[in-house]
Amino acid sequence: MEKQESNEFIIEGRNAVIEAFRSGKPVDRVYILDGCQDGPILTIKREARKQDTLIKYVPRERLDQLSETGKHQGVIAWAAAYEYGDIETMLQAAKEKGEPPFLFLLDNIEDPHNLGAIIRTANLAGAHGVIIPKNRAVGLTATVARTSAGALNYTPVAKVTNLAKTIEELKEKGLWFVCADMEGDSMYDLDLKGPIGLVIGSEGEGVGRLVKEKCDMTAAIPMKGDIDSLNASVAAGVLAYEIVRQRLL
Repeated sequence: MEKQESNEFIIEGRNAVIEAFRSGKPVDRVYILDGCQDGPILTIKREARKQDTLIKYVPRERLDQLSETGKHQGVIAWAAAYEYGDIETMLQAAKEKGEPPFLFLLDNIEDPHNLGAIIRTANLAGAHGVIIPKNRAVGLTATVARTSAGALNYTPVAKVTNLAKTIEELKEKGLWFVCADMEGDSMYDLDLKGPIGLVIGSEGEGVGRLVKEKCDMTAAIPMKGDIDSLNASVAAGVLAYEIVRQRLL
């Protein structure tokens, strides 16, 4: 279950949600009372599909739990704190800098602090952008923005419907993909130079099977301690800087 953020990015009420969509505000997801099919709700569903916004049908109890005003009228939207970018802009930025593309792709990252920290690392490691899936992932919430420590102003984040398909499309553009996996080869034994996508999953679930199957390599971080995994943002940082190190050789 998603954690509610108490901030101005929660939009409640039918007219307010419709206006948010029509004004072009980026909306991560919209919660609609299950079974509600009246005119304004149909309008919201139509606008949500235009933006490819995730729609969740929930019972009234869930809406009451999410609501801050108590006047949700059967619909609550979560707006993004930042505009989403696009992948072509990321690739163009790499071209303009004369660098091989370096992208982060995140699967199953649902904690906003992890996402914010990874975006910060991506910026400092010189990555050209971050790609997240529409489902089973946190969006660009206010907490993500704060945790990124300003990196969201410089590092674009794109949201895609299908991460596996996106990897296939980027392969056609010449990128290779390395997936963080404890059962993979040591990151020190892999050639991580050139145009690359670094795929990171959550500590609990890791990278999904379909996404992992699309990757060209799996990289493990050597660990000598007594626990079995690193925090996702720390793992992203360790692997990203091995890519940086190899690029500097």
